[in-house]
Amino acid sequence: MAEMFIFDDTTRLLGKAMDVTARRHALIAGNIANLDTVGYRPQDLDFKKTLAAVMAEGHRKLATPHARHIPAAETVRLAPSAIVDGDAGPGLDSVNIDREMTHLMENNIQYRSSVELLLRKISLLRQAITEGGQ
Repeated sequence: MAEMFIFDDTTRLLGKAMDVTARRHALIAGNIANLDTVGYRPQDLDFKKTLAAVMAEGHRKLATPHARHIPAAETVRLAPSAIVDGDAGPGLDSVNIDREMTHLMENNIQYRSSVELLLRKISLLRQAITEGGQ
């Protein structure tokens, strides 16, 4: 019961948002790495749709047959299918470095925002714990 108050939906949402941005970062880095690869098609994730799908998937709980068992941590499965960027055509110029750098910066801001919000939540919990001891 106490874990419900400590690790609520906000904590879960922020953790999954960081997972989605990490996956998106890997795709963008792959696009940049294949800048000169002939026939390569750049890939990207729709952050909002992927996060919504991951959050909907996360409501399944693992059964704990005994009352004293600690519930298992949720396993996060990000949708492995990435959307192909429709603007890019086949050939050497299929990866636009300016667009990829913009996506990388945008993704970095989303990741850092999630981390900052999670750190603030942990700070509030720490403050509540230390204040409770006095």
